[in-house]
Formats: sequence, structure tokens, C-alpha cells
Amino acid sequence: LAVGSLWGLFFVPPDYLQGDAFRIIYIHVPAAFTSLSLYSFMGMLAIILLIWRIKIAGIILFQAAEIGAAMTFIALITGSIWGKPMWGTWWIWDARLTSELILLLFYLAILAVKNAYKNKDNGEKIVAILTLVGLIDLPIIHYSVVWWNTLHQGSTISFFAKPKIELVMAYPLFIMIIGFIFYSFLLIIIKSRNELLIRERNQSWVSSVL
Repeated sequence: LAVGSLWGLFFVPPDYLQGDAFRIIYIHVPAAFTSLSLYSFMGMLAIILLIWRIKIAGIILFQAAEIGAAMTFIALITGSIWGKPMWGTWWIWDARLTSELILLLFYLAILAVKNAYKNKDNGEKIVAILTLVGLIDLPIIHYSVVWWNTLHQGSTISFFAKPKIELVMAYPLFIMIIGFIFYSFLLIIIKSRNELLIRERNQSWVSSVL
């Protein structure tokens, strides 16, 4: 993260149209990419939880929702900051922005529902179902710039196409995306471990771990 951010913010040349304002891409795109990736991961956990009733899946899902909500919020805030000099306004009800906001609402709803249930098992079932419903929003976010006439630019990078920015600009962006993903999953692992130990604190095996 340090290498990617320093490279992108200080050593990459300015964009020929956007100037230095484009540098926020090194925060905005990784945060947005991570928000979608974590929700996809949560969808897999929701299926595991509903079909096989594996409790650890519910724990990890909830921790991922916390990190995912933070990443989505960062994506929206940085997008607004980027949009001000480009569009002349902090916010527009653009298809991409609106669908990303809906994703944040799904994240927050998942967190709210989970905390509302005293019975953790019942809460996790509802959370899993809500998570699966929210998966509908992911292709809408991704293809919104294709399906509708939006102010938001098309995807900067793609797994199946050449990046739309110069490679000297793309390399630190790839580093930042990888950094955001790894850091997010590291936090999820740490938080899930702590939550599991708290839940099972009365079990004999916990004392051996601690």
C-alpha cells in the first residue's frame, strides 16, 4: 500500500485531461473494487451458511460486511471528491453512483440486522438471505456505464482488456488494488479469529489458543 500510494500520488505524471485531480484514482478504484469483491465473497459465505450450516461462515460474513461497508463508503467519498472538479458537483444521481450507494445500504442493513437479533443463529440466517438478495446489485454496478448513458467514465481496468490508462499509471493502480484486497482479508481474518474466541470462550480449547 505504501509503495503503490507513493508511486501513484507523487511519481506518476499528471493525466493529460484531468491533471493531478486524477490521482485520487489510486484510492477510489481500489476501494470500489474491494467493495464489490468482498460482497461477492460474502455471497459465497451466505450459500455455505444456508446449505451446510457452518457457523464460522456466518462469523466471517459479518466481519467482511464491516470491512466492505468501510470500503464502499471510501469509494463513494473519493468518487464525490473526484467528481467535484470533473463534473462541477459533489453528487449526481448517476447510475454507477446510485447503485454503489445501494450497495452501501445493503452492507449497513446486514450489519443492522445482525446486531438486532439476540439469537445469533437466527440473525445469521436472515443476514445470509439478505446478502444473497444484494448480489443482484453487483452486475448493475459493473455494467451501469454500459447499460445507461452515464457521466461516470467506463471501467479503467478489466481482466479481459488492455487498461485504458498508460502502463506507467496502471502499475501503481494494480499494486493498490492488490494491497487493498490483502489488507481487507487480513483484517477479516483477525476480526473473525477474535469473534470466534469470544463466542467460544467457555470451551476448553480456547484456553490452549490463548
